[in-house]
Amino acid sequence: MNINSIPGWMALPFVALLGAIALFPLLAPRWWEQHYSKVALGLGVLPVFFYLALLHQGPHLLETTHEYVSFICLIGSLFVVSGGIRITVKGESTPWVNTAMLAIGGIVANLLGTTGASMLLIRPYLRANKYRLTAYHVVFFIFIVSNVGGSLTPLGDPPLYLGFLKGVPFLWTVRSLYPAWLVGMAYLLIVFFVMDTFNFRRAPAEIRQKETSHETWRFEGLANFGWLLIIMVALFIHSPPFLREGLMIFAAVMSWKTTSAEVHQGNDFSWGPLREVAVIFAGIFATMTPALDWLEANAGHLGFQSAGSFYWGSGCLSSVLDNAPTYLNFMSAALGVFVDPASIQSVHQLLAHGGAIVSTGSQDPNGYEIVRTVAFLKQYYPALRDGSAVSSALIETCFLLANYSKHVVAISIGCVFFGANTYIGNGPNFMVKNIAEHGGAKMPTFFGYIFKYSIPILLPLLGLISWLFF
Repeated sequence: MNINSIPGWMALPFVALLGAIALFPLLAPRWWEQHYSKVALGLGVLPVFFYLALLHQGPHLLETTHEYVSFICLIGSLFVVSGGIRITVKGESTPWVNTAMLAIGGIVANLLGTTGASMLLIRPYLRANKYRLTAYHVVFFIFIVSNVGGSLTPLGDPPLYLGFLKGVPFLWTVRSLYPAWLVGMAYLLIVFFVMDTFNFRRAPAEIRQKETSHETWRFEGLANFGWLLIIMVALFIHSPPFLREGLMIFAAVMSWKTTSAEVHQGNDFSWGPLREVAVIFAGIFATMTPALDWLEANAGHLGFQSAGSFYWGSGCLSSVLDNAPTYLNFMSAALGVFVDPASIQSVHQLLAHGGAIVSTGSQDPNGYEIVRTVAFLKQYYPALRDGSAVSSALIETCFLLANYSKHVVAISIGCVFFGANTYIGNGPNFMVKNIAEHGGAKMPTFFGYIFKYSIPILLPLLGLISWLFF
C-alpha cells in the first residue's frame, strides 16, 4: 500500500477526536479537563503507527511533525510576546468603540497575520469589555480578527501565504479578494454593532461608569514590538531548516526575560491556554494527516468544476481541517482539471520569442488562454525575459489565474472565511477561546459555537458571498 491508496477509514481517528472535543467538555467537563491529553495523544498514535508500520512513510510523518513544530513555535512565540504587551483602554467600551477595535483588528490581521493580530489584541479587547463581557464579544473577535479580516493580503492567513509562495502575485491577491473582504467585514461589523448596542443598553450606566472611571490610556512592554517584528520576519525564512523556528523561540525567550512580572500579572498571563492548544493540536495534526492525504489523492476525481463547487468544497473542509493544506489540495485539483500540459509548453515557446502574440486562436482551442497567460506573466512578472528560465509550476499557476481567476478566488475565500466556522478551523480560534476562558469569559461549547453563532450569523454571509461572486 502506498500513500496514494490510503483508505478513507483512516480518517476515523480524526472524526473521533473531533467528537471528543465537541462532546466531552459538555458532557463530562471535569473528566475532559483531566484527561484531554490522553485522548488527543492516544488517538494520534493510531495513524502514526499506521504510517510507520504499514506504509513505511517515516519521511512523510517527519514533514507533518515539522509543520506542527512550526505551528506551535508561531502560536507559542506570539502568545508569549503579546503577553508582555499590556494596553489599557480609557473609558467605556461603547458599541462604536468595540466596532472600531474589531475593524482595526481586521486591518492589522493583513499585516501581522490573523495569529499575530489575535494574540496582540485579544487581551486589550477583553479588558476593555470586562464589565459586560459576553460570549458573542469573543466569537465576533474570532470571526473578524482571527479569520475574515486576514483575507486581503498573502500575509493575512496561511493559505494565502502558501499561494504567494506558489506564484500567486501579492497585488493580484489584494485586487481580487478585496470585494469579498469588504462585504465580509461590513456584514460582520454591522451585525456586531447591532447586537452590542442592545447589550450596552442593558448594562446600567452607574456600573459602566464605576468600572471605567479609574482607567487611563496605558501602554506597557512596548519593547516587545521589537521581538514581534523578529517573529514576523522569521515567517519569510525557509532555509536552513529550523532557523525560522529558532528565531521565534529566541524572540519568545528574550521577551519573557525582559518583560517585568507586573506586566505579566496585569495580563493574567498563564501557560494553561498554550499547553492545551499544544496538546490538542498534536492530536489534530496526527489524525488529520490520513484525511488530507486521501483528499490529495482523490480531489481531482470529486467532480469539482464550477467556482461555487470549489468555494463550498474547500470551505467545508477548512471548517474542520487545517486550511493551509486544504488550499494546496484544491489548487492542485484545479490545476488538474483546467491546465493542459500542452498549453504550458506553448506558453514557454511564446515567452522564448519575447511573448509576441501570434495567431494561435483559430488553430488552437486554448490559444486565447495561452495569450492571456503570457499577458498575465508580463503584467505581474515584468522582469521575466527568457521563457526557458520560467518554471512550469509558475506558468501553471499563472495560467489558472489568467483564465480561471474566479476559481482561485473561490478557493482562497473558502479557505479563509470558513475557518471561522469552528474552534479548530483556524489556529488562532482555539487559542483566543482559551485566553478568553482564562480571563473569565463563558464561552460556548463546540456545538454551541456552531449552532448559536456560525449557522445563524456566518452561514448567511457565506451564502451571500457565494451568490455575489461565484
